[in-house]
Amino acid sequence: MSDSPETLHNGLTYADAGVDIDAGDLLIEHIKPLAKSTARPGSEPSLGGFGALFDLKAAGFVDPLIVTTTDGVGTKLKIAIETGRHDGVGIDLVAMCVNDLLAQGAEPLLFLDYYATGKLDIDAARSVIAGIAEGCLQAGCALVGGETAEMPGMYSGGDYDLAGFSLGALERGHALPYLERQNAGDIIIGLASSGPHSNGYSLIRKVVEKSGLSWEDAAPFAPGRTLAEALMEPTRIYIKPVLPLMKAGLIKGAAHITGGGLIENPPRCIAKGLEASFDWNAWPLPPVFQWLGEVGGISDHELRRTFNCGVGFMLIVSPENVEATLEGLLGAGETAFVCGQLV
Repeated sequence: MSDSPETLHNGLTYADAGVDIDAGDLLIEHIKPLAKSTARPGSEPSLGGFGALFDLKAAGFVDPLIVTTTDGVGTKLKIAIETGRHDGVGIDLVAMCVNDLLAQGAEPLLFLDYYATGKLDIDAARSVIAGIAEGCLQAGCALVGGETAEMPGMYSGGDYDLAGFSLGALERGHALPYLERQNAGDIIIGLASSGPHSNGYSLIRKVVEKSGLSWEDAAPFAPGRTLAEALMEPTRIYIKPVLPLMKAGLIKGAAHITGGGLIENPPRCIAKGLEASFDWNAWPLPPVFQWLGEVGGISDHELRRTFNCGVGFMLIVSPENVEATLEGLLGAGETAFVCGQLV
């Protein structure tokens, strides 16, 4: 028996359940030009299909291996939500994935995002995805798709969460680290971070609570900026200055300094029988970490195993390649310095 018009009119809709399909469609229209701006050889960013194709041959690879990474932004999102500063977290999302690819020696090729929320705020979502597109431009990879999920009951108010997935490639035989080539006396070069990046924000939020400051108060460690502005500084993306050095064969190993800081990340790229010996006086501890340590009463060891402490990415090179590596990094606008050696 067919439904009467009255039955249809009184029936529940998806909107009644809290999911606005029209808002989702409108967001996709906003995203399309952002995705198109990230196009690169091998990709064809066109949203709306069930998957995305990538032509490795068109990207210049001969005998490639595929490398994949996935990550999120963590509780840094809580500050974004509380302050309405949504643009930078998209860059964070891309950075956390593509910097991991770089640590393997891979070139980032494409990126997809997952945006989940209780109630879709088109302006906030567009700001986030504009940041993702900017991160992709910085990394040289294409934003080829993603998923926006509106899930009332799973997330409250304006809360949202992000996850990212990136695919990269490298030629066979060129995957880092080159463990068999590493020796005691090899030099560690650090690349400066832009701040805490996207790690340790559960502890950062505890320190801010202890300090009694609000997000809009002046940051004690960053003159002229609010606490929110200073702590929401996006994660640095290291692809463009570092990848050419890797392709030139100058780098024996690399580490993205994320959760676990300078204690737990370096061993992931160092051969058995060797370890990183840092000269902790080789670079100044940035003011943000000094402030976190002082206000939070955080020990040096805890700082070093939680935060990057000013080194967002590290490279392992032979002593004879230090000058060429530093010259390449400094010439590309990076702040880079010798910060230790393998022992």
